[in-house]
Amino acid sequence: MISLFGKPEETLLERLKKSVSKTKTELSARVEQLLTGDRPVDPALLTQLEAALLSADIGVSTTKEVLASLRRQVTEKKLAEAAALKQELKSELVRILSASPAQGSRNGDGTSAGASAGARADAPRVIFVVGVNGTGKTTTIGKLAHRLRAEGGSVVLCAADTFRAAAIEQLDAWAKRADVELVKQKAGADPAAVVFDGLSAARAKNVDVVIVDTAGRLHTKSNLMAELEKMKRTAAKIIPNAPHDVLLVMDATTGQNGLTQAREFTGHVGVTGIVLTKLDGTAKGGIVVAISRELGLPIRFVGTGEQMDDLVPFDAQTYVNSLFD
Repeated sequence: MISLFGKPEETLLERLKKSVSKTKTELSARVEQLLTGDRPVDPALLTQLEAALLSADIGVSTTKEVLASLRRQVTEKKLAEAAALKQELKSELVRILSASPAQGSRNGDGTSAGASAGARADAPRVIFVVGVNGTGKTTTIGKLAHRLRAEGGSVVLCAADTFRAAAIEQLDAWAKRADVELVKQKAGADPAAVVFDGLSAARAKNVDVVIVDTAGRLHTKSNLMAELEKMKRTAAKIIPNAPHDVLLVMDATTGQNGLTQAREFTGHVGVTGIVLTKLDGTAKGGIVVAISRELGLPIRFVGTGEQMDDLVPFDAQTYVNSLFD
């Protein structure tokens, strides 16, 4: 059994605490200063809280939504003390993060993404990984392959980023580290042809999961987006309903700029989930909340470091706890 988007691990809270330490300094430290002791809740306090949320890149619309709820409860006399306001703030953030589609399969038959791929008629499960250059896309693929292998699944990587020979070499290195097979062609080959070869080979060998690497595309390049759509059509001809997931790898350090990328990719290729990388390198970790609120896309995984195991399933409650507790 593979639990592709499985339950959070026991160590997730501690790992997230380390990765969001900069965001914690930016957001939690300021919130702690505002919402400790017996300070009464008044308009001035709410205005300062609003500034703290915006500084963590939670976003204008998301911040307005949170503050509107808090102000309403203050008006209704449900929140009179700073400590209670902090708890309600946490609850609001968890609510927004949990409002995205369930972190699991988007299969129409109700099966979970963790179901055994061999038991499904449309096996293997096909995952396209997309994103602009420099987000950590290839590294994420290697970590995901390692994770699936550790859970007992068989994995094939497909090197459909044929524009750069270095990209194929990098993926080859990650395939060796993760101990998985790589299907590739020479640089300059038709990416759709590589997808055809990779999925055909995986199906013949009863492989559980195929992860397809795609060229790092600028979201403004419509011709490259069209090529990605062609790759999706090719996949569907071989494996019914493929790709089953399209994961967009986003760099947390880009902050609100990442939302523009996400909207473009979602509009063109039907992104089903986000992998947020480099969260340990930014004070703008609030982008996680903005993505969930404004795009309705679930965060599937978070990159917490450079090692093979530094890719953990995202969980809303755990994430918020890592910011405040």
